[in-house]
Amino acid sequence: MLDLALLAGFFLTSVAIELTPGPNMAYLALVGVSRGRADGMMAVLGVAVGLALLGAIVGVGVGSLILENRFIYETLRWAGAAYLLWLAWDGWRDAQRETETGALPVRKWVYFRRGFVTNLLNPKAALFFITVMPGFMDPAASLNAQTTVLVATYVLAATAIHAVIVLLASTLTPFFKRPDLRKATALVFAVMLVGVAIWLLIKTAV
Repeated sequence: MLDLALLAGFFLTSVAIELTPGPNMAYLALVGVSRGRADGMMAVLGVAVGLALLGAIVGVGVGSLILENRFIYETLRWAGAAYLLWLAWDGWRDAQRETETGALPVRKWVYFRRGFVTNLLNPKAALFFITVMPGFMDPAASLNAQTTVLVATYVLAATAIHAVIVLLASTLTPFFKRPDLRKATALVFAVMLVGVAIWLLIKTAV
């Protein structure tokens, strides 16, 4: 069994990590404001599944191999930044189209998929699992059991924070029905995503 004190410390650390700027915060706020609560929650679900899968991948040792292979790590790091830049451009482009033709029908699955992919290419989350999570493991306990519990704890903490972000952002949706406000909001969040992409590239450089 995992020590409860270690688990509580890990939970608080997970909350602190998720409250720092990152791709999830900016992207979910963008979806919440521009698309509303339902689409935002689909994005939250995609993020949660992506984080769980990333944690499982790291748990079986693949994460360490990636970190030790400079080429693979840099490829994933730059791919993650490029994906964030694409999300910024896509959100801004959709706002321009909606201004001219009305809201475009988009399947909710799209937001799940984008949240999922964003976290598979999220170097911030990968580094957390690789470098921080092992510090909360008890050498005397089962490695697989601990990995499962810690990853689940992190996903739970992250999902709770992400849901709150979407709920708060979606309350602003009615105020951004005007075309000019929608375009301005899309531009602000696009710039935020670009900033997060640059920030992640700087912070995850090794």
